[in-house]
Amino acid sequence: MRFVSPELFSPLAILVLILGTPCSCAFGKTENNVKSAVFLSPKFELGPGSVANKYYDDVDFPRGHIALKSFNAEVVDEAGNPVPLHETYLHHWVVVRYYQPKDVSHSSYDVTHERYDGHRILHDSDYIMVRNSGICQRNFLGQYYGLGSETRGTATDVPDPFGIVVGNLAEIPEGYEEKWMINVHAIDTRGVVDKMGCTECKCDLYNVTEDKHGKPIREDYKGGLYCCYDDTHCRLREGFEGPKRSLYLRYTVKWVDWDKFIVPVKIYILDVTDTLKISDDSKGNFEHDCLTEYEVQSCSTGLKDGNGCNHVKRTNLPMQKGGYVIYGVAHQHSGGTGSTLYGQDGRVICSSIPSYGKGKEAGNEADYIVGMSTCYPRPGSVKIIDGETLTLESNYSSSRGHTGVMGLFYLLVAEQLPHQHFRHSSRSSSFFTNINSIID
Repeated sequence: MRFVSPELFSPLAILVLILGTPCSCAFGKTENNVKSAVFLSPKFELGPGSVANKYYDDVDFPRGHIALKSFNAEVVDEAGNPVPLHETYLHHWVVVRYYQPKDVSHSSYDVTHERYDGHRILHDSDYIMVRNSGICQRNFLGQYYGLGSETRGTATDVPDPFGIVVGNLAEIPEGYEEKWMINVHAIDTRGVVDKMGCTECKCDLYNVTEDKHGKPIREDYKGGLYCCYDDTHCRLREGFEGPKRSLYLRYTVKWVDWDKFIVPVKIYILDVTDTLKISDDSKGNFEHDCLTEYEVQSCSTGLKDGNGCNHVKRTNLPMQKGGYVIYGVAHQHSGGTGSTLYGQDGRVICSSIPSYGKGKEAGNEADYIVGMSTCYPRPGSVKIIDGETLTLESNYSSSRGHTGVMGLFYLLVAEQLPHQHFRHSSRSSSFFTNINSIID
């Protein structure tokens, strides 16, 4: 134990200690302050080859004015056993925050959704989606959390003293309350003729020519979210039979109660398919056009672009508002070899590399991405300036073609460092008033 000399407790010395303490642990919560809870989604059923793409509104979630510290999830069976990816492939799970009118009974009120490339938004006018700070158009990629097959091996922890702040009553419109929705997209690949093809949602394996809404799928669309919607089936081996089983998404949430020492972070989700286009407002403004998924053609077609059998996709993304990068991670599908986010000057902001399993057990399934490396830069060491144009690069092996791949990048950005946040939030406190009078 370290002892401190009594002389250090003079008012001026206390001020120096507060403002000069590095952000690593100055006002962070200790493990004793972190709360944790494990929840189960509603049950969904899958038989061999079948698909579940479910949207569950008003799910169990911590309530109150809190700061989220992590969110982890996996698919489990009725006994609570983790289900391996080679049996049930977790294409993605997504967590969305929204406001619901207090006087509306969820059980008697029909919550409708609108589908955007596999992601739905709450569409009823009485509901308000609270999207992240990401730059995609409208409510595309508006979730707070979301991962896929890599979920078991990817860290989501927010380091102290930072947190994702939710539940602030001052921000919730009068007459509304905060709710959470979870989307689970899982594919049962037991007995299918082509496991990889089924997980990549190849249209010919699902024998579909129309999307969920009955609209014809364009001829050049070979695979992706439009072909593996809820209740579709991937082709099975002839004669294969297997039991239907009940599954759940088990998710673990960690959080701390809000206090003024927590430094809020903003969530940005970037998409390598994002391009700028002229908006429809007739004012000549530009908006982002995030497509969420894209296709990787096999290099055997001669499309090597000087990269051998490595498919490289890049896009430039202007960031209106910047800040200090606290956390970063990419989301890719099988075949991905890594993704990097560059600053305008070419510096590496974060590089995230997939790890592939080598066995059969859950969390180590061979040929599947079972984790993505994460970036935790020393707070203050990586800054995105306001108006900076970033470059996002997503790499896939193209030794074979891939459909429905993704190149997303999650960032947590703090607009202030801890000492700046504390100084700002404490300007009106009696402590600082007294200190200022002493200094003056």
